[in-house]
Amino acid sequence: MGSLTSIYVFACVFLSILWNNIQPTVENKITANYSGHLLTEVPKNIPVHTHILDLSHNSISEITNFRFTSLSDLQVLNLSHNLITELDFSAFMFNQDLEYLDLSHNNIWTAYCQLLARLRHLDLSFNKFTVLPICQEFGIMFHLEYLGLSAMMIRRSDFRYVAHLQLDTVFLTLEDFSLYEPLSLTALNTRSLHIVFATNQNFNFSLLYDGMSTSEKLKIVNLRYTLSHKDFPSPSLELQKKIKATDLMLDTVDLEWTVILQIFLLVWDSSVEHLTVRNLIFRGPVVELTEYKHVPLLRSLEQLLSLGSSMKALTLERVRNKLYYFNQEILYRQFSEMNIDSLTIHDACMPHMLCPKKPSSFQYINFSRNALTDELFQNCDTLANLKILILHRNKFESLSKVSFMTSRMKSLRYLDMSSNLLRNSRAEGRCQWADSLAELDLSSNQLTEAVFECLPANINKVDLQNNQIANVPKGITELHSLQELNLASNRLADLPGCRAFTGLEILNIERNLILTPSADFFETCPSVKELQAGQNPFKCSCELQDFLRLERQSGGKLSGWPEAYVCKYPEDLSGTQLKDFHLTELACNTTLLLVTALLLTLVLVAVVAFLCIYLDVPWYVRMLWQWTQTKRRAWHDCPEERETALQFHAFISYSERDSLWVKNELIPNLEKGEGCIQLCQHERNFIPGKSIVENIINCIEKSYKSIFVLSPNFVQSEWCHYELYFAHHRLFSENSNSLILILLEPIPSYVIPARYHKLKALMAKRTYLEWPKERSKHALFWANLRAAVNIKLPTSFETDEEQSDVTSTSSITQRLIK
Repeated sequence: MGSLTSIYVFACVFLSILWNNIQPTVENKITANYSGHLLTEVPKNIPVHTHILDLSHNSISEITNFRFTSLSDLQVLNLSHNLITELDFSAFMFNQDLEYLDLSHNNIWTAYCQLLARLRHLDLSFNKFTVLPICQEFGIMFHLEYLGLSAMMIRRSDFRYVAHLQLDTVFLTLEDFSLYEPLSLTALNTRSLHIVFATNQNFNFSLLYDGMSTSEKLKIVNLRYTLSHKDFPSPSLELQKKIKATDLMLDTVDLEWTVILQIFLLVWDSSVEHLTVRNLIFRGPVVELTEYKHVPLLRSLEQLLSLGSSMKALTLERVRNKLYYFNQEILYRQFSEMNIDSLTIHDACMPHMLCPKKPSSFQYINFSRNALTDELFQNCDTLANLKILILHRNKFESLSKVSFMTSRMKSLRYLDMSSNLLRNSRAEGRCQWADSLAELDLSSNQLTEAVFECLPANINKVDLQNNQIANVPKGITELHSLQELNLASNRLADLPGCRAFTGLEILNIERNLILTPSADFFETCPSVKELQAGQNPFKCSCELQDFLRLERQSGGKLSGWPEAYVCKYPEDLSGTQLKDFHLTELACNTTLLLVTALLLTLVLVAVVAFLCIYLDVPWYVRMLWQWTQTKRRAWHDCPEERETALQFHAFISYSERDSLWVKNELIPNLEKGEGCIQLCQHERNFIPGKSIVENIINCIEKSYKSIFVLSPNFVQSEWCHYELYFAHHRLFSENSNSLILILLEPIPSYVIPARYHKLKALMAKRTYLEWPKERSKHALFWANLRAAVNIKLPTSFETDEEQSDVTSTSSITQRLIK
């Protein structure tokens, strides 16, 4: 049976290697993510070429052998946060490329080992192992860098198989911890050691001492000690000499004040350079100021602080004091006299800090999230080496007092006063800053534009975002060294000028009240390389066009373009990016618009004038006016004749040069025959005393038809044109068919003047009678013409020949020769 198993394993390994050799190289790693899928077992349909497999946060309770056999390319496997109880490493024997294996946060209590030669990361932390699950096979995992373990007991022999390995990090979780043999951790060879204790157990301080002697970086979480400080074991002098830790972090510390002092004494007198304590709670017993000289620990601490030390940085984050009636001035004095480069006390509810009595070595101080006020470090001459001071989120109110605080800090380069209660007004007087100050953070305060009168003269970078600044006032002190200015989230309505900031390179004015930025910004600020002006309520109008043109000419100086630059107003353009907003030059240039309108008006006037002259419009207007006036006079003078009865069969219009034909042919043939045709002729029917126009209109209206004798002479006659106009006007006004055209002689089109467009139209659309040259056709011509004008006239019409003679004689004197 054993031999068959060996043959099967060998065959699987051979096939796996052969398959890898014939597969093409995969450039991108394939990831299969099954995290949080409520799985109870490893899926069977995992892609064969998966490189990264995530099965975390499920309910998988066991790992079946050969379940991962087909995943020959697997490099990363995450099985954390499941319900696995037993671990057999042989399940991964065919995953020769596996480098990362995470089995943390399970219920594993036993493990069966198998060589995983290429493994770099192995995490078995937060499990139920009684002893450390370090197998002999771990000793030949020469690529192993990270090793996570968990156990209830640690013995000296537990690390014998990995003592020779050069590990980068060892992570130990010690829940339900019951036994630790001293010096067990010192067998490890690791650069970083991370130990997590249970929250409800007392901390074993031997682990602290051994950990400091084991690795350069040591982090311990959950230091809790409920026993009396008298039971706290002190480290041996020999152990103190073996300490090699340079970076120590203690997280979630809940200890008596005296125990904390003991640890601090140990650390201060060791090789530790960076000490970080987070979530610190220190408790009683009570230490009164009057008892200070009688407390050996405090006296030892004072002596140590006066001596040199390896420590360079101390960081205390989120400190809470449950030691009632404790005089904090003792502690402040100890902190202020520490001979270190960096001191951070963050979120400790600290209301004050004392000025060092002698020149201090502090180069970095961070007192953020406390309760410090304007009295801090006033008239303090001993912080001459301080370069960085962070006082974020405290209770400072006076900017001038802050400036005087820094005036004696000769090396100060950076000051963070953000998220305070700072105000500034002219009433506070002048400000006096350290000459060395280069960067100043005054963001999230209550400052107004008066702050520009209180800025350091040599400042390089100022952060004034989230204040109450409405403008940059004129006449402020010039800040020639200022290179970067942040005015975001203020009340600015326009881009500030650069009169006082001649060297400005970066300006941030995001989230202000700018509707239309000034287009001459880069002209007045030639040294600006980057402008951040997005997220303002831009008004997309003509005034914005110049700014958009400025963006195109700036060569990429607008940071965040185009996503951060969006129209806010008007509402119909809200949400439109400025790059998509366009208006024509004509719509935005008032001068150009006026010039264009004037030119168009002049052109229109010229065209209309030309058309009027070409088409003789003034003549037609004059004629229409005369016709209207004639009708008006007739209406008022002879109301009984408003409805004029027909008196003639036809009115004859002709040129005087064609009068012989009219008198010898037309009149005799129409009037001297059957039917008694009555013709209206100007020589005999125009009424004396009336104007020619009135006579023409009256004769046309009293005639059933209007006969026009057309010839080249006709088109040259002005009065014939009048008669044709009024007859044509009657044609349209009464919707009648009263025009008869007789073509006496052919009229070439080029002979007809342009203003005779009505005549052209009539000749093109209406049928006219041609005077035949053959005598044989004359009878038919006269018959047709007589039939066209023959109508029975009213009997009341006058036929007195004598009256006609008188009328004829008078009208000749008024009529101009046609």
